[in-house]
Amino acid sequence: MKTMKLPKAYEASLYENDIYALWEKGRCFVADPDSHKEHFSISMPPPNETGTLHIGHALFVTLQDILARHARQQGKDVLWLPGTDHAALPVNALIEKQLTEEGTNKHEIGRDEFLNRTREFVGNSRDTINAQVRAMGASVDWTRARYTLDDTLNRCVNETFVKMFNDGLIYRGHRIVNWDPNLETNVSDDEVEYKEEKAKFYTFQYGPFQISTARPETKFGDKYVVMHPEDKRYKDYKHGDTFEADWINGPVTATIIKDESVDPEFGTGVMTITPWHSQVDFEIAERHNLDKEQIIDFHGNLLPIAGEFAGKPIGEAREKIVDKLAGKGLVVSIDENYIHNVATNSRGKGVIEPQIRLQWFIDVNKPAVDWKGKHLSLKEVMQSVIRDGDIDIIPERFEKIYFHWIDNLRDWCISRQIWWGHRIPVWYRTDTDGREEQYIGVLPPTDESEGFHEWQQDPDTLDTWFSSALWTWSTLIDPSLASDYSLSLEDLLERSKDFQTYHPTSVMETGWDILFFWVARMILATTYTTGQVPFKQVYLHGLVRTEHGKKMSKSDPETIIDPLEVIPEFGTDSLRLALIQGMSAGNDQRLGKSKIIANRNFCNKLWNIARFIEDLVGEEGREAAVPETPADHWMLSKLQQSTEKITADLDNFRFSEAYDELYHFIWDDVADWYIETSKAQPNKALLAYLLEAIVTLAHPFAPFVTETIWQTLAWEQESILATRETVKPLGFSKDKAAAFGELQAIISESRFITKALQVSGSTLYHTDEAFISDNAALIARMARLVAVKAVAEGEGITLTSTKYHCWLDIDRSVAQTYAAELEGQAAKQQAVIKQLEGRLGNKSYVENAPKQVVKQSREQLDTAKAQLQSITAETERFKKA
Repeated sequence: MKTMKLPKAYEASLYENDIYALWEKGRCFVADPDSHKEHFSISMPPPNETGTLHIGHALFVTLQDILARHARQQGKDVLWLPGTDHAALPVNALIEKQLTEEGTNKHEIGRDEFLNRTREFVGNSRDTINAQVRAMGASVDWTRARYTLDDTLNRCVNETFVKMFNDGLIYRGHRIVNWDPNLETNVSDDEVEYKEEKAKFYTFQYGPFQISTARPETKFGDKYVVMHPEDKRYKDYKHGDTFEADWINGPVTATIIKDESVDPEFGTGVMTITPWHSQVDFEIAERHNLDKEQIIDFHGNLLPIAGEFAGKPIGEAREKIVDKLAGKGLVVSIDENYIHNVATNSRGKGVIEPQIRLQWFIDVNKPAVDWKGKHLSLKEVMQSVIRDGDIDIIPERFEKIYFHWIDNLRDWCISRQIWWGHRIPVWYRTDTDGREEQYIGVLPPTDESEGFHEWQQDPDTLDTWFSSALWTWSTLIDPSLASDYSLSLEDLLERSKDFQTYHPTSVMETGWDILFFWVARMILATTYTTGQVPFKQVYLHGLVRTEHGKKMSKSDPETIIDPLEVIPEFGTDSLRLALIQGMSAGNDQRLGKSKIIANRNFCNKLWNIARFIEDLVGEEGREAAVPETPADHWMLSKLQQSTEKITADLDNFRFSEAYDELYHFIWDDVADWYIETSKAQPNKALLAYLLEAIVTLAHPFAPFVTETIWQTLAWEQESILATRETVKPLGFSKDKAAAFGELQAIISESRFITKALQVSGSTLYHTDEAFISDNAALIARMARLVAVKAVAEGEGITLTSTKYHCWLDIDRSVAQTYAAELEGQAAKQQAVIKQLEGRLGNKSYVENAPKQVVKQSREQLDTAKAQLQSITAETERFKKA
């Protein structure tokens, strides 16, 4: 590519694949744990193997790639480790949906065939995703790519499970879980979504009490009435009192329970409880050692306790149950417009039915971790690492949210009733008398004692987040060591060079929406298993919304920005730049085609700068660059300022601010000023140096266009920009740089006056100022003047922004007339402001008008005030002429 001359327009699709192939062939992104450089590491959040990448993936790939390339330019050895997640629940749901469409199900085809089909699907998906990660320009180390179901990672999962079990942190017990009858599996608390739904809210007579519920189908086994101990309405009832009540299927004996969890303000302040189907009710029952009885089966149908309603789906039975209660005179009232939150599975979208099941849990409250000389629980360690500053969360406001979640953390149910995922490393067998024996181990049991049936592995799999929680360290275990089962987990950690070199990782960059799903669980599992934090910093980005601020939705395809459609049309760099422009930590951002097009224009600007310099310089770039003119010195000073600002911003995760500095430096300082100056006073060697500097500076943000330009530099031989460090600064004179600032002031003000007054053919006069005379040709050319002349005296519109006495040969009366016109414009603008202020001062308008209309009025007022301020300043300028 070195002999290629840059064509007039940059067409990204012609170069991007070849550029990425060049990087891979050159092993530009392969980390070296033996390097003496400072090490920098990032673990890529592994995309789910459910299809293709979306705009959220494009954002995190862009941000992490900027960090990785920036670190390399600072002379660091960088490991950015890629990988994919087996995504147990969503992949399982997808395969089950495919089977349903084929008229079959997983039970009919069997576990082995189900897993074979799933492996084939995720294998194809993984290849697609990795190709898309490449398309985004990700400078990841593909030699270390990992997959959450790799043999090495599977061993780490089993080792962690066994270690936790042996330490008493993992236990099996009957507890209430979030059961999805559709997918027939538990889901974690964090995977439950609540959606508002209008439903009927029933109040029934239950003995002497009135109870309210939206779910009468759960009430068959209710025999406990619970009230707050301080509720004066029920002071005559004592804890443990009993009474008889006529109920759905006949008389019941009910018991009074006093418990502080009851809200006296809700309904009648009295409730019956269904411990098997409510987390709150289950906890009340646990506190008071009450009976628990299952009402609904695992398919969402009523059990025999429901009598005549047994076997019916709960939705079908509800109204019939109410009819029966009405026939007994037990229906007090029905609220037809009750709004409540319905729990659904965020993955499968099925309605959650709480159930008590025998499951595997992690105890988050048991002291079992030696951390900084203290014996703490998992929850306490998770609190400690943030409170003590071992991990910084950016932005800081998310620490409060993090602590709220951790402080209310319950034991984590880690077992799932699906077939795709890490199988729980527990085996069971029974002897001839039916007694069960249990084995927990990293490898299957080999004991075949007489009198026992064969070992059977637990059919359940582990929560996806269990394996993902080990991501930062399990991916750094040497696979060749992991296959040696004579080595302990501690041996694997100690002998794996990548783990010893790159862990803890430098930063975890991810979306704020998985702070609890993933980030917190990585802290839990990693501190426990390795004694280290998983990362030193956490940077949380926001969600990407439409340019109108709405959530991108599959139901409205026009709102979706698909990276796979954008990249071929506009180029990867245009998308990357649009994603970081205007973003801030933890805040959602807007993205539309117009923003992408605007940033394609920036890539074109960079391309045109390169074309100009390469055409002008030829092969002379090898010469040593020395500043000669004030413009040269000014350019070097601006380059140093921008380099320092961009470096500091990226070091502190201020991506948008860094790009904003880069944008204005290249567009305003380089293109608008220095390139234009160079057309009259070219310093070829310095232009070549500047081109190297700006493409290096822009490379982390726009890697493809910058590398394409670099590969055409005749003076750069066979080097690759992706491996280059930041260009070393050249010295400059501050006084000479400041002198060019005077030239800018003269040129800018001359342009402003001639444009505002709509005059052409002007001459700039001065009283024989040597500085102006020395730069007369440059001033005339850039200010678009006829000439610049020295005279003894004269009149015209004086320039006020420079220390030198000079004026344009424009009659002052022209300026005075223009100032009068501006005053008229100001008066009209003041009237608009008064009208808008009056409208917004009307309380009725603000409270009753549509919110969007009120917002628009406020925006109009802000715009009008800004315009008035500009008009006033311009008026004052020309009044002085």
